Amino acid sequence: MSQRHVVQVFEQYQKARMQFVQTVADLANRPQNIELLQNAGVMSLLRPLMLDVVPSIQHTAALALGRLADNSEDLAEAVVKEDILPQLAHSLALQNRFYKKAAAFVLRAVAKHSPELSQAVVACRGVDALVLCLEEFDPGVKEAAAWALGNIARHNAALSQSVVDAGAVPLLVLSLLEPEMALKRIAASTLSDISKHTPELAQTVVDTGAIAHLAQMILSPDTKLKRQVFAALTQISKHSVSLAEMVIEAEIFPAAMSCLRDPDEYVKKNVVTLMREVVKHTPELAQVIVNCGGLEAVIDYLGNCHGNVRLPGIMMLGYVAAHSESLAMAVIVSKGVPQLALCLSEESEDHIKAATVWSVGQIGHHTPEHAKAVTIANLLPKILELYMNASSSEDLQTKSKKALKSVLQKCTYLPSLEPLLYEAPSNILKHVVCQFSKVLPHDSKARRLFVTSGGLKKVQEIEAEPGSPLQEYINAINGCFPEEIVRYYSPGYSEALLERLDDYQPA
Repeated sequence: MSQRHVVQVFEQYQKARMQFVQTVADLANRPQNIELLQNAGVMSLLRPLMLDVVPSIQHTAALALGRLADNSEDLAEAVVKEDILPQLAHSLALQNRFYKKAAAFVLRAVAKHSPELSQAVVACRGVDALVLCLEEFDPGVKEAAAWALGNIARHNAALSQSVVDAGAVPLLVLSLLEPEMALKRIAASTLSDISKHTPELAQTVVDTGAIAHLAQMILSPDTKLKRQVFAALTQISKHSVSLAEMVIEAEIFPAAMSCLRDPDEYVKKNVVTLMREVVKHTPELAQVIVNCGGLEAVIDYLGNCHGNVRLPGIMMLGYVAAHSESLAMAVIVSKGVPQLALCLSEESEDHIKAATVWSVGQIGHHTPEHAKAVTIANLLPKILELYMNASSSEDLQTKSKKALKSVLQKCTYLPSLEPLLYEAPSNILKHVVCQFSKVLPHDSKARRLFVTSGGLKKVQEIEAEPGSPLQEYINAINGCFPEEIVRYYSPGYSEALLERLDDYQPA
């Protein structure tokens, strides 16, 4: 057999291996093929090809493996069981850029599924190898490594700490300065995933100067980058007053307000979420956002969106109002209450309604003036209806009850309270009647109105336990009126008159 024949055998074998890995990589792109490939024993066939003498076969085998692991947690677990991870982590430092990208993709695909699989990547020194890739010249390799590190860090604080301990954070911050947009995005996203777990991890990110670099990108023309930048700033701000203050000191506001006019729904949502996380900490931080026109901007935002993206805006108004009477009044003056009433009537999800009811309670519980703003928006009957509705979630019922009680205890605007006399259950009714018993003794006009509107008659019909607080409030109300008027409106009075008529003998 000639040399040419011998060489031809090897060339055919190499072509067959190349065709096999390319075909598997293509098939693995479609989720419907994953189970078929798994049943055909694809993992044990790909494993030796990861060590092939031909580099292009190696990296295509790694690509196929990554796609399989990306689409199936079972196959991601098989990558771990087949002991492929140590081999990948080791070869990351030695191979060309194509292989590095493919290997980082496999680590990312395995890590995304669960903390346990991420821990397997950490255990095989995968994080150290990925951090080395962040120092590569090729931006594609850096991007693949940053993405894999983000998938590891997002699960929990311990895994995030592993990423930090490997020295990833300074290199991720440097990646923010690279010209490639895709790399900037994934670096911001990974910093966000590291920051979200604990104040200490967020502080580590801040200590490397991340806030200043993120702040410079908030007006970037790239939509996806802005989403990630605001998400990262939110994850830093949420932990403590000092971290939120550092974000404010980077002069992100009022510039960020302009992003509330961005066409992208998620950019807007992330800006409002950042505002929510800042204002919740202290009255002073809330005042900074209010002074920047934050309330008007958020109320306007709520009027232009629907569904879950409303949630951070609704909660932001509640957090601002919770701090003080003056901040709650600022929400009222900015026409926040009618907008919350609109949200309550338009939204169908219980968790959004619960947040809205909570915010209304935070606005209305300060003084009679605050409570009046809530009641004239006709919110109390709506909240009562949610509380009494058997299909409302437990959380919605609890928040509705709490909001009703807190607003009622301050409400002295009786025309808004009167409808509740007819609808409220006894545990809410006592708060309604209590407010009448406080106001009526001092307001003759209100007393007259209370009689003519049927309020006094309704109070006489309430069945209260003798000696209960409710009975005491009823007695206090009755004490505001002449005895014969109270008797006239008491149940059974007309029957008693008729009986007297039967017994009456004309002279």
